[in-house]
Amino acid sequence: MNEEERKAIRKQGIRARESLTEAERAEKSRRIAERIAETEEYRKAGTVMIYRAVRGEVSLQALTEHPASAGKRFAYPRCLNDTAMAAMIPGGWTPGPFGIPEPEAETSEEVPPEEIDLVICPGTAFDSRGTRLGMGGGYYDRFLPRCRRAGIIMAAFEDQRAERIPRIETDIGMERIITEAATYAAEKREEEKP
Repeated sequence: MNEEERKAIRKQGIRARESLTEAERAEKSRRIAERIAETEEYRKAGTVMIYRAVRGEVSLQALTEHPASAGKRFAYPRCLNDTAMAAMIPGGWTPGPFGIPEPEAETSEEVPPEEIDLVICPGTAFDSRGTRLGMGGGYYDRFLPRCRRAGIIMAAFEDQRAERIPRIETDIGMERIITEAATYAAEKREEEKP
């Protein structure tokens, strides 16, 4: 029953973000980027893993251009196979298996997960407990435990908030979820951070 409920919540979250106009999405994304830039985690981070927005996701373009981003290294996900991804500093871009632009393997530099200070995740839906729903592939849920010292934030629109998302064992909880209107502080992960 949980999986059917999760699928329904995922569809609802996708509809919510896709129902925004381009102007609304751009303005809300700008406000989210501003809120992320003001966090202590972001100010202290040297290496930040972000993503290229597709299908109505929060755009983090304004974050990369923010004055607080000076001197930071930005890594982006690249799918390695059906289950794993790597973080890479792009030297160029290529279409990935899901139509998402990814760093080119030949021209990009891989960043070891333990060097990442902050991961900003996309998603389809979230709840105030810190549960994040992605597209269902589990790439982030498998990658995040390897980022032992990284803070974990989800960027989302307020309209993507669900009352409660049924958790499954493999879900990695977010430490914060930042929307254009609020910041939801959630659980800490079990791994120790230095």
